[in-house]
Amino acid sequence: MEEIFILIAEDDADDRYLLRSAFEENGYKDKLEFVENGVEMIEYLHKIAVGDNEAQMPRFILLDLNMPKKDGREVLKEIKQNPDLNKIPIIILSTTNNEQEMRRCYELGANSYITKPNSFESLIKTVAALRSYWVQTTSVIVS
Repeated sequence: MEEIFILIAEDDADDRYLLRSAFEENGYKDKLEFVENGVEMIEYLHKIAVGDNEAQMPRFILLDLNMPKKDGREVLKEIKQNPDLNKIPIIILSTTNNEQEMRRCYELGANSYITKPNSFESLIKTVAALRSYWVQTTSVIVS
């Protein structure tokens, strides 16, 4: 069975814990890698892109918008402008529930926008739905 690698940019330690727990609650044994800000995200992606190993690319990225050093919007724009990285699906996972912000993210190249659920039970369901969609339903080429 293929190991699914998911890269997650989340600056809040509690949210990182909840996300990891939600994947585990669903029985997923995915490789989850967390970065805490936009600068770390870009550095991490450049490091694996240079390795020229398609298997190392994440199946998708969960990206928080409001992070220190470099926010999610800047990261999204930078990834989508990079020909080595722009095929990686990016799912915005943010507390921001603003139509103008959502539109802006889609214009920058986001593949999906999800407002963070307000309960752990809802997060478990959200993780199951987004993982099912991005792993089993869609065909993604990240090389």
